[in-house]
Formats: sequence, C-alpha cells, structure tokens
Amino acid sequence: MAVSGTSNTSGTSSTSNTVTGATTGIANNFDQFLTLLTTQLKNQSPLDPMDTNQFTAQLVQFAGVEQQLKTNETLGSLLSLTSASTATNAVGFIGSTITTDGATTSLSDGKAKWQVNMPQAGSATITIKDSNGSVVYSQTKALSAGDQTYSWDGTTSVGAKAPDGLYTVTIDAKNVAGEAITAKTQISGVVDGVDFSGSIPMLKIGDISVALDKVKSLVRTAA
Repeated sequence: MAVSGTSNTSGTSSTSNTVTGATTGIANNFDQFLTLLTTQLKNQSPLDPMDTNQFTAQLVQFAGVEQQLKTNETLGSLLSLTSASTATNAVGFIGSTITTDGATTSLSDGKAKWQVNMPQAGSATITIKDSNGSVVYSQTKALSAGDQTYSWDGTTSVGAKAPDGLYTVTIDAKNVAGEAITAKTQISGVVDGVDFSGSIPMLKIGDISVALDKVKSLVRTAA
C-alpha cells in the first residue's frame, strides 16, 4: 500500500492517494486500513477536517466487510464438511436395495419389474419401450387400487425375447367409470456404485443413476 500527500503554500492541502494490493489483503490486515485512515487524517485540510462520524462510519464499514469475509470462509468450510459427510453416507448405500420414483428399469435374465400405484381401481394400457424409444411390448389389463408390482419377462409383442438393457414403462390408466387417472411408477434395485462427478452423489443401479435425495426407501441386505 502506498499513500502520498502534497501540501500547498496557502495552508490548505490536497491529497492524492494510491492504494495497491488485493481487497482480501486489506481485510486480513486491519493495521493497513488504520494506517490509511491515519494518513488521510494527517493530510486533510485544516479548514475542512474529516467528520468524526464519517471516520467512525469507515471503521464500522470495514469491520463489517472483514466479518462477512470471515463468515464466508466459515460457511465454505462447513459446506466442505457437509459434502464429505454426504459422500460417506452415499458409499454406505452400496449393497442395499433402494426404491425411487421412476419409469426406467433394467431387464436382466428375462426379469424386469415396476411398482405401480393406482389411485383407483380400473384398467390400464401398459406400454414398454426400449432405450431407443421403440415400443417392444403393449397390453391392456385391469389393475386394482393401491400399490402393486408389474412384472415383465422380456417377451415382446411379436413373441421374441428382448435383449437385456434399459426399458421404460408408460401406463395410461382409467378408472371403472372410464375417466383418466394417473398411475405412479417406482423402480427398485441393488446399489452397486456411487458417482461423485456431480454436485449431488448419484447412486448407481447398473446403468441407472438415482440422486441421493430421491431415494424413497432402503432395505439393507443381510450379511
């Protein structure tokens, strides 16, 4: 920090100040700021001295900025600790069976299933599509009210066996009066990994990613 001042012959003074250095440097060294204010006081005009209230206000403002910077540093540390704790918790999900909202699940060894919730009893047209969006299977069947499991053995509408992979179900449901209703779907699976590349850890069920905060239930596998 450099501060320069010049004085004229009439008894008044003019001040030219040049301040160098990062703001954080000033915030980390309160003495530097006080030196600057002291220099300003020494070089002020006797006919127009600095107002005491103004001087006090500058001190208060600087103290507030310094405190805010320290608060931000503390919050940053807390966020780092929280992230580390979240990551540790996510690893603890590995090997457990979780359930989450979703319509896409894996077909493996001729087995795929979804949990379906019907608000009312009725019928539904169930359509299953592959990862390319092509329809591989469709059927219409009656569904009861409440939670139930819909299983698919991988047989397509033409009788062929669908390859293992990701498949998405769509359910167009109607109640017994023929009115459209919304059927909710969930998927379940065993967590076999965790992806930390994003801001939120993603639990991996094969090729399916589930955000940690989207888990609806968890069942730990017995040792």
